Amino acid sequence: MKNLSKLIARMTVVIFASLAVPALAHAEKLSVVASFSIIGDFAKAIGGERIALRTLVGANSDAHVYEPKPADALALAKADVILVNGLLFEGFMDRLIQASEAKAKLTVLTEGTDILNDPAGGHYHYVDGKAVFHATPNDPHAWQSVGNAKIYIQNIAKAFCAADAQGCSTYDANATAYSEQLAALAEEIEAAVSAIPQERRVAVVAHNAFRYFERDYGVTFLAPQGVSTESEASAADVASLIREIREKRDAAVFAENISDARLVEQIASEAGLTLGGTLYSDALSPAGGPASTYIDMMRHNVQTLTSAINRG
Repeated sequence: MKNLSKLIARMTVVIFASLAVPALAHAEKLSVVASFSIIGDFAKAIGGERIALRTLVGANSDAHVYEPKPADALALAKADVILVNGLLFEGFMDRLIQASEAKAKLTVLTEGTDILNDPAGGHYHYVDGKAVFHATPNDPHAWQSVGNAKIYIQNIAKAFCAADAQGCSTYDANATAYSEQLAALAEEIEAAVSAIPQERRVAVVAHNAFRYFERDYGVTFLAPQGVSTESEASAADVASLIREIREKRDAAVFAENISDARLVEQIASEAGLTLGGTLYSDALSPAGGPASTYIDMMRHNVQTLTSAINRG
């Protein structure tokens, strides 16, 4: 009986030890929460195996209409680093942080980036056939500029170093390597756009998510957005856009992965055009899709743009 008791005791120790190992290994990783998929991809590129990452708003999902879950609050409460875009992009985040009583410092990745003012005071998102207005004095879609993406990466590396000094050399090395990939990406985009005749560099999209791409690379984006904060883009806005396409512009029309395609399909049909494909604006595609990383997303977008515009 004594031997049996000793055996049971030894087995208990082994079982608890085996359970403790993965828990300890997990605890050694930096706990990181990213607000949406593009930031999550940046975090993975810089953190690698040193971080345990949770991304709140996943692939093909719109952060503007996201409804947080109890598990999100729990993740924030345990987080060492919280990464957000800022510029009022994640409307749910302030109340989620309050509910979670998160202690981690909030890292706003657009700090230090070259920000555009939004002349309309915001932009529309199309959900279930209706337009939802997102009011903001500045355009939050700063990641659509590769130059701004480099600043995002620097801000992430600084946040990780501040929370995990032992891993800082790894984070800095990853940031340097990734920045070199971004520099090559910017050259690819510039070369692809420069091959399009100047007068044909026009695209129609559902919402104004590409003004940074327009500024940096010279493709004009048109969207059915008025200057008001009405719940829907007016018929006059849409009619004016269709007239502009017909009378003044060579243009291609594109759906977006996070937006209802019905409005742009209507615009394309009335302007005598066909959809040129899907652009990724505010979210990545799922793994295995054409835009499952930021770099893949930007490459996919420029390839889709150039192919449709040149074909038209």
